[in-house]
Amino acid sequence: MQPPPTGRVLVVDDDPTVAEVVTGYLHRAGYAVDRAETGPGALERAAAHWPDLVVLDLMLPELDGLEVCRRLREQGPVPVIMLTALGDEGDRVLGLEVGADDYVTKPFSPRELVLRVESVLRRSRHAQDVPRPAPPLRAAGLTVDPRARSATRGGVELSLTVREFDLLAHLLRHPARAFSREELMREVWGWDFGDLSTVTVHVRRLRAKIEEDPARPRLIQTVWGVGYRLDPGATAQPGAPVREDSHAQPGVTAQED
Repeated sequence: MQPPPTGRVLVVDDDPTVAEVVTGYLHRAGYAVDRAETGPGALERAAAHWPDLVVLDLMLPELDGLEVCRRLREQGPVPVIMLTALGDEGDRVLGLEVGADDYVTKPFSPRELVLRVESVLRRSRHAQDVPRPAPPLRAAGLTVDPRARSATRGGVELSLTVREFDLLAHLLRHPARAFSREELMREVWGWDFGDLSTVTVHVRRLRAKIEEDPARPRLIQTVWGVGYRLDPGATAQPGAPVREDSHAQPGVTAQED
């Protein structure tokens, strides 16, 4: 007997073979599934039956996946997993920045996609049940207010994406603690799968917005062989770059190239 649906998923892909396979796997996992082949069709289906999650191809006729994601976000909160055949790192991160919760690069395993759907839905439902964190976080001239979703440096408002904000807030909650890229993916964004270079890109972009000299980061430091940490006592004054190389010793803070 098929298990009762655990949620409604909208699958948007103009490749009928991909859409059919994804739909079949989601049905067997207990999800109710709607399908659309174009961007406008996706918006119409979402308006008719608001989904719990959208599996959204990036390359769509008439209206691409990035614009569909933006318009869905304007209508209300909904988790989005982006499907993309593009291998460029910038294209993947752009999908995340416009509101996608995860991405999967084609070709992909349908079973892995179902696991990602379950993971993203679990995070989304948990986030709705967790009360908003209380007081603002402050360190190294930075102030982050999780309730207002605002961040400032030296009293100047920072223009951060959703993922940059969450990353900075997490580091401020745990000053001086070193996190691996795997830990940041899991603890900040709840990703059990994914390309670790995504973390590197978000760190680099966040540094560009909060460091006085992003080429010589002093606030968010790279820890050799581990990952990253926020130095609560750092200043924004530029310092001499320290390069991460094979001669560095474990535990030594190093600059990320």
